[in-house]
Amino acid sequence: MRRVKRAFSSARRSLAVFAFATLAGTLAHPQGSSMKPTQFVVIHSPGPAWRTGVPAFEQEGLPLHVAHYAELLKQGKLVMGGPFLDTESGGIMIAEPGVSEQELRAFAAADPAVRSGLLTFKVRPWLAGLHK
Repeated sequence: MRRVKRAFSSARRSLAVFAFATLAGTLAHPQGSSMKPTQFVVIHSPGPAWRTGVPAFEQEGLPLHVAHYAELLKQGKLVMGGPFLDTESGGIMIAEPGVSEQELRAFAAADPAVRSGLLTFKVRPWLAGLHK
């Protein structure tokens, strides 16, 4: 009897998980809407050369960083980017869909502000789950 209850309970649990996943998928991807593909983002943080207490746009080397990413924007490979406005500083760059992780990682590593130690970076996959 316990085996039957356990099997039934396990089957109910599996059915509930399946139903929830199906419902969540329906809500996240309503019929007729197309979900955007995965994009990659660069998240910058202050590096060892960052001068604490100095505003971001007064950091030596930041204009080279901006110029570097302006080139990616000019190539049509950047959606948007900019600094965080809190005391932790850093910022984010959102690549266009279709820009590979490898391409974005190589571009971020070549950033003069990264090479000088002003900034560090991480590349992370991102999904625009909510969009117009």
